[in-house]
Amino acid sequence: MSIRFSSTIVAASVNFKSSKNLNINRSRNCRFSVRSCVSESQHAHKLVLEVKERLAKDCTSLPLGKYGRDDEDMILWFLKDRRFSVDEAIGKLTKAIKWRHEFKVDELSEDSIKAATDTGKAYVHGFLDVKGRPVVIVAPAKHIPGLLDPIEDEKLCVFLLEKALSKLPAGQHKILGIFDLRGFGSQNADLKFLTFLFDVFYYYYPSRLDEVLFVDAPFIFQPIWQFTKPLVKQYASLVTSIPYCYVFMHRF
Repeated sequence: MSIRFSSTIVAASVNFKSSKNLNINRSRNCRFSVRSCVSESQHAHKLVLEVKERLAKDCTSLPLGKYGRDDEDMILWFLKDRRFSVDEAIGKLTKAIKWRHEFKVDELSEDSIKAATDTGKAYVHGFLDVKGRPVVIVAPAKHIPGLLDPIEDEKLCVFLLEKALSKLPAGQHKILGIFDLRGFGSQNADLKFLTFLFDVFYYYYPSRLDEVLFVDAPFIFQPIWQFTKPLVKQYASLVTSIPYCYVFMHRF
């Protein structure tokens, strides 16, 4: 006696086998992905310990503790910035730790920067943006080079960065910078401070700046920016120019 299978039963059988194979492949890929992540994490931790040991051996004068030569979170961040090159990370990390100590970053406070704060030229926004990033807002039109001692402006810059980073939510590691360029004029241009700002983000707070928005940049700002772009190198790619109305409609 011959038995005929309907096309529906055959198709169902094929679909079941395909689904089963797909689930098996997904399971294999998941296991491979987990093993890969564990392996990468172990390798990263090994490099962190290597950097930590070398700093302990060769840089005994560097401070310990948070943001010191034994701060594993800081070491890992600089390793990531240098694509896990131990030598490059050590060079950059040593420079950053020395700078923090000499600049006395941990001693900065609202009172110590009051003169610069009162100008209203920069502040940390009270809310995170739509991507969950802390926001530093800068109003260059309120900056008059020479009005204050340059060190006061530098202290304000570093204090606000520290404040913004302290507001990072879990899973977020970078901040947004908004430059409100309305009213900007040639009298507000400050190449010396801009050089300091670049050093801060490149050497001392690497990979912390996620995006920069230039808001309502006037015509006079364009040649200044074109002159500046080569100086800030890869950070120029983080910049987007937008109108003022767009900021609070789409960014908060």
